[in-house]
Amino acid sequence: MAKEKIVLAYSGGLDTSIIISWLLENYDCEVIAVCADVGQGDELEGLEERALKSGASKLYIEDLKEEYVRDFIFPTLKAGAVYEGKYLLGTSHARPVIAKRLVEIAKKEGATAICHGATGKGNDQVRFELTIKALAPEMKIIAPWRIWDIKSREDAVDYAQKHNIPVPVTKKELYSRDRNIWHISHEGMDLEDPKNQPKYDKLLKLTKNPMDTPDEPKYVTIEFEKGIPVSVDGEKLGPVELVEKLNKIGGEYGIGIVDIVEDRLVGMKSRGVYETPGGTILYHAHRELEHLTLDRQTLSFKDQMAIKFAELVYDGCWFTPLREALSAFVDETQKTVTGKVRLMLYKGHIYPAGAESPYSLYNEEIASFGDSKELYNHKDSEGFINLFGLPLKGRAMMMKKHQDGGKK
Repeated sequence: MAKEKIVLAYSGGLDTSIIISWLLENYDCEVIAVCADVGQGDELEGLEERALKSGASKLYIEDLKEEYVRDFIFPTLKAGAVYEGKYLLGTSHARPVIAKRLVEIAKKEGATAICHGATGKGNDQVRFELTIKALAPEMKIIAPWRIWDIKSREDAVDYAQKHNIPVPVTKKELYSRDRNIWHISHEGMDLEDPKNQPKYDKLLKLTKNPMDTPDEPKYVTIEFEKGIPVSVDGEKLGPVELVEKLNKIGGEYGIGIVDIVEDRLVGMKSRGVYETPGGTILYHAHRELEHLTLDRQTLSFKDQMAIKFAELVYDGCWFTPLREALSAFVDETQKTVTGKVRLMLYKGHIYPAGAESPYSLYNEEIASFGDSKELYNHKDSEGFINLFGLPLKGRAMMMKKHQDGGKK
């Protein structure tokens, strides 16, 4: 009988490198490794050799960068979704695009199971598995961190050394990092104590320490069409090239460093440092354009919706009816979010420097302090205030009546 085929989400990092050997030890199987290229850069170098040397029968390297930016990052950007006011969801929305491709390859290969290296304490296990359940409910899921005897990253290093498995970390450098085209996250080691200031000189990979950035500001202009960024400083760019360019610009000026103690879905708080230079620029620019083009009620309701959208993305609920329905609402709001936004970058900060749109709701004739009787008569405000304040006046009259002992 042919061996069972197991598709492994493979990054070449510590966990997934030892998982190949562990699967071969514990299952009568063939391990097919799948690496999703979502913008890890040079982390992909030498990956095939490492995977095969570790025991995989083959390695797929799938370039998902454009799909990731177009179908996951930009819809989240348009929604204005930020988790707990800080986190731009860089790891969160990468997982469903990866898991989607794992399912596609598992079906192509005739695999019966998909394996991932997410720990039992993290959010990624939920994100991977909810996507698999939504797209391939018949597929078995294997999560070694919930099964094996390895309890820590130090144990994992020991396992790798014992089995002669090449891994890109040592016990001296055990930050847990996740990198893609949108961001890089850092967790573990000294960051596990919230009172410790991050060691930027050791941590930062995409972004300069703001203290070491140029003394002169940088201006950048971003153009949007229906909420989607399409150009930087007048140069039309595809989704991947646009994010890469803004990462370079933002990184040079210390943009997008976030230190957060966040609430994981699994019930605990965790501390991490995120670098999202290009994404932070895009969120600021998109927000400035929405202030110009969306009416008060739509913007207010969209802000409330954005909190829920962020929670859905964070919790791994991308392929759900609610997320799809919220995206439909967002797309409707973005029909007029077209225009250009200019920003000033300086020492890790972003300052608005002007915006324009053919759909601008700003009307200088109304907003001006000058005479505009045809559109706005100052006298009209008196009746408006009387009606708007009527509930307050009525309550005050009632309170005064009781204070006076019920006398009229």
